[in-house]
Amino acid sequence: MLIKFTKMHGLGNDFMVIDGVRQHIELTPELTARLGDRNFGVGFDQLLLVEKPKDDQHDFHYRIFNRDGSEVQMCGNGARCFARFVHEKGLCDKNEIHVTTVSGELVLTIEDDGEVVVNMGVPCFTPSKIPCTFAQEAPSYELPLACQLHEHDPEALQQWVAIHPTLTIGAVSMGNPHMTTVVDDVAHFPVELLGPLLEKHSYFPEKVNVGFMQVLSRQEAKLRVFERGCGETLACGTGACGAAVIGMTQGRLDSKVKIHLPGGTLSISWEGAGKPVMMKGPATTVFEGTIEI
Repeated sequence: MLIKFTKMHGLGNDFMVIDGVRQHIELTPELTARLGDRNFGVGFDQLLLVEKPKDDQHDFHYRIFNRDGSEVQMCGNGARCFARFVHEKGLCDKNEIHVTTVSGELVLTIEDDGEVVVNMGVPCFTPSKIPCTFAQEAPSYELPLACQLHEHDPEALQQWVAIHPTLTIGAVSMGNPHMTTVVDDVAHFPVELLGPLLEKHSYFPEKVNVGFMQVLSRQEAKLRVFERGCGETLACGTGACGAAVIGMTQGRLDSKVKIHLPGGTLSISWEGAGKPVMMKGPATTVFEGTIEI
């Protein structure tokens, strides 16, 4: 069976996008992992599936799968690619597109400059809803690290944790769970060492996306994100939103900021409690293809 797909990226965060409206596909974790293999498949950070709407009030349903086969609630960079895809494929001619995901509703707006603004919804700081096991909501938490170590963990990691037994973080749900820690120099911080430890921390029962943020000014920050089920990616839209609102609640950032990721820059704005986070950035089509499954 041949399936048509489009390869896209948002600031280097890359996607295989499949039209599930005009063709039928049953995705299993095994098939998704095979398609996501960068040597033997198409290769991607996430696979995006466009489906028919669940009701008359929305235009589409949006599903997201990591390359390890797991389905996730939200992907902000993917949402921008989703909007460009349905336009380019003639599935929708609206500039404002309403879609549902497993975590709620998204509103996607294609601007005149071709960039896409995504209403990412209202961030949730309630620990039980992120979810995480901190007793009560706070702008920052002390996360114990030593309890997560195992005998087989790298010696370098064990040495780092011996010096830094706790890590100060903020936590939020942007439709998926995020933690962010502020560091002095994100370029040289051991993201590849700490990312796997933090992603699977027992305080986050559904695992967590991990952001490492360097604040440059009240209007700018650098960010690296270790995504659950993917590892470090060139960009993470929900991660940028999560890091921005955590920085804002901690008094480090203003309400409108530029978040610089390895793959490029996103504009994030948030008016405060009860208000949605707005994210603006590009979405790019790389190539079209077909693959036999």
